[in-house]
Amino acid sequence: MTEGQRVLLVEDLTTDGGSKLSFVDAIRDTGATCGHTAVIFYYGIFPETEARLADHGVKLIHLCTWWDMLAEARAQGSFDAETLAGVEDFLKNPRAWQEARKGG
Repeated sequence: MTEGQRVLLVEDLTTDGGSKLSFVDAIRDTGATCGHTAVIFYYGIFPETEARLADHGVKLIHLCTWWDMLAEARAQGSFDAETLAGVEDFLKNPRAWQEARKGG
């Protein structure tokens, strides 16, 4: 990368955006600019992610989210209602879901 070069950061997925910020900073340290990151899969479950990236001057572009996957699984009848409800519980509040399942 060179001074003034425009770079699009492309990766497979993002969760909370933390690793994207590290990569963007490394790109910018070369003198290049990076204002967008594109991913195939965005978890879409941490509400602060897009704002966190935006605060850093980065727009997130994604193809699908967990919510898209859940909707398609329901439409296809791929899983039983209990499984789908469990996934939805996780998506609505992943940190609380994880905390409730920690081993003692």
